[in-house]
Amino acid sequence: MSCIKKQTQILKSATGKDVPINSSGIVEYKNSLTIDTAQTHKTMKKLNLSKLKKIKLLATDVDGVLTDSGAYYSGDGIELKKFSIRDGMGMNLMQKAGYKIAIITTENTKIVEKRAERLKITDLYQGAVKKTDAIEDLLKKYSLSWDEVAFIGDDINDIPVLQKVGFAVVPANGTVLNKKIADYVTKAGGGHGCVREVCDLFLDLHWKGMSITELWLKK
Repeated sequence: MSCIKKQTQILKSATGKDVPINSSGIVEYKNSLTIDTAQTHKTMKKLNLSKLKKIKLLATDVDGVLTDSGAYYSGDGIELKKFSIRDGMGMNLMQKAGYKIAIITTENTKIVEKRAERLKITDLYQGAVKKTDAIEDLLKKYSLSWDEVAFIGDDINDIPVLQKVGFAVVPANGTVLNKKIADYVTKAGGGHGCVREVCDLFLDLHWKGMSITELWLKK
C-alpha cells in the first residue's frame, strides 16, 4: 500500500469523509491554510512529562478550539456557537484538581461570556488582540512563570503565545504554522473534544483510573 493511500485511509477514518491528498502528502481544505498530514502525527511523539508537571494554568482560545470554528446563524441573523460538553467536563475537573483555567479570545460575544459563566471560569479575556498581554496579566495575578502555562490555539494569532508558554498545544484542525511549534497536536479537532483530550493528559498525572470519579464528586 502506498504512503499516500494509507494517509487517505487514516484521514477518512478520522473525519468520516474522503479527503484528497496530492502526491506530496498535502491535504488542501477550502477556506483554510494547507494542512501537512505529517504534522498530525505529532500526537505520537513522546510527551515531555517534565513540561506537563510544571503546568499550573491552562489557557485556551475559543473559535477553532472550544468550537469547530464554524459560524452559525439563525433565520433572524442571531449568531450561534456549538461547544463540546466533554470539554466543559474536562475544564471543570481541572479546576477541582487545583489548576487555573482561562479563556482568551479576540472575539467579544455574550455567547462566550455565558459559556465561561456556566463553567465558572472567571479568567475570561475577550477582545484580546494581543493575547500575550492577557497571559502576562495572569502571570502577575497568580505569581506564575511562562513555563507554568499551557495554551491551546489553532490559528496564527495564537502563535506569539504558543512560542512562549511551557506547553504549546494545537488542535488537529490547526494551521501548519501552529503545528510546527506545538509540543502536542491533539487527535480531536476544535469543538470535538480537543480540550478534554488535553485536560486528560494533565489529570492522568495525578488521578488514575476510577479515582477520577472521586475528583468529580469533590466539592
